[in-house]
Amino acid sequence: MTTVQRKESNPIAHLSDEDIENIGVELDAIRQQVISSRGERDANYIRNVIEFQRKLELASRGVLLFSLFPPAWLAGTVGLSISKIVENMEIGHNVMHGQWDWMRDPTIHSTSWEWDNASPADMWKHSHNELHHTYTNVIGKDNDLGYGIMRVDEDQRWMPFYLAQPLWNFVNACFFEYGIAAYDLEIGKYLAGRKDKEEFQSAGKKVLGKIRRQMTKDYVLHPLLSGPSALTTLTANMTANLVRNLWTHSVIMCGHFPEGVETFEKKSIDGETRGEWYLRQMLGSANIDGRPFMHFMTGNLSFQIEHHLFPDLPSNRYQEIAPQVRALFDRYQLTYTSGSLVQQVGSAWKKVFRLSLPNDFVRDASAAVKPATLSRLITRKPAEQDASVAA
Repeated sequence: MTTVQRKESNPIAHLSDEDIENIGVELDAIRQQVISSRGERDANYIRNVIEFQRKLELASRGVLLFSLFPPAWLAGTVGLSISKIVENMEIGHNVMHGQWDWMRDPTIHSTSWEWDNASPADMWKHSHNELHHTYTNVIGKDNDLGYGIMRVDEDQRWMPFYLAQPLWNFVNACFFEYGIAAYDLEIGKYLAGRKDKEEFQSAGKKVLGKIRRQMTKDYVLHPLLSGPSALTTLTANMTANLVRNLWTHSVIMCGHFPEGVETFEKKSIDGETRGEWYLRQMLGSANIDGRPFMHFMTGNLSFQIEHHLFPDLPSNRYQEIAPQVRALFDRYQLTYTSGSLVQQVGSAWKKVFRLSLPNDFVRDASAAVKPATLSRLITRKPAEQDASVAA
């Protein structure tokens, strides 16, 4: 029988096994509601977004032909930055999740889409769709949690290496697309001898080939096409990529790392039920409050809770179902972690700094109470223990 560890800081101690499974049933109903109502307005939405993005990129690159003039450089760089963000987040990320596969349009399909990013689509889909979304916030299974370079939970053993994690995180933010490509390569797994050499080398060639194509387009072809404005077009492209990387990294951090987002141990998911999987997504994610334009610019990942619950539903539907999901949280007395962009970014960075230090040092330096975590939250007890509990 599935049981939940009871402890003072356990945010689901008040839930019974029946409650957890009922949550799953209710969320399945919300999912089916969206699936049953998908149609032309959703198809028009993604087609219009793709058309907008492509026209904006083309116009921005056209303006950058005259980037020797500062106003043209600024306008072209802003337009290109927005274009790259939209292409990666609202289009690439969501198309490759299979959110639009139901349209049966081969040009907007998870199996055929390749995005403007250093990481090849097939490798990203494996590490993100198959691993991250399956093992959300499970320490040692979900490599998106800290990307293997950061301490993400107080229960992780501290090492001096972690003192520099604020620096690693900042560098990763600036070069985020390359960090993701390296992460998709599973370099750590290879160095530990747990990845075949030929497989690693083949993947490495694929990543380097993608990076070469991306760099040739942004740092050679388009600057050369700008003629006298080659150098300023080069700096515009570099700036746009930096802006895209910083924005994407910030949005991902807000969805996975602020205070209040829970983490889990490997053993906690043994024999996990549908309801328990849903519960892990609910408590292992956080949202960003804001206006429609902000949601659009995040690829609707400002509704990270809804995205983790339903990663293959059309992104334009997350805002519609968010009130239903939040009502479910309230009804079962669960914390729906959400806040403004500034608040969530600040919270995530505060956590990065806090966890870079030993637990004892942090406790001695402040009177702050250690936040609740979900490490070892959902567990399976041996059958004899279940029997004694029932008795």
